[in-house]
Amino acid sequence: MVQIVHYPLLAIVGTERAREVAREHQRRTGNVVGPPMLIEGLSTLALLVWLSDDVWWWLPWLNGIFLAVALGCTIFLSVPLHEKMANTPDTTVGHRLVVTNWPRTIAWSARGVVCVVMLAQAM
Repeated sequence: MVQIVHYPLLAIVGTERAREVAREHQRRTGNVVGPPMLIEGLSTLALLVWLSDDVWWWLPWLNGIFLAVALGCTIFLSVPLHEKMANTPDTTVGHRLVVTNWPRTIAWSARGVVCVVMLAQAM
């Protein structure tokens, strides 16, 4: 959703409205994604500690690596770009959000696949 719909829309917001849109985006998104990301992190750690014997030992670690990539991209790429859009927008920020979000999109999609495999093994 973010990669295909939301960020491309941010890329076409004119600089005259970019600050307002960026601030509202940060406010709304933070309220929506904060709690699930916390649960995601805690559940990933829990899988590293309490793993079913039926699940290949390396899958939770791979899952954790994908989460680290997604969160790292969020912290070091997306957040600074959102801040730039909120404070000193220019016409390239929205496009850079789209481009730099691909590793996050791939990592979270790969996590989904790994989680499905772990669930199938545990059943």
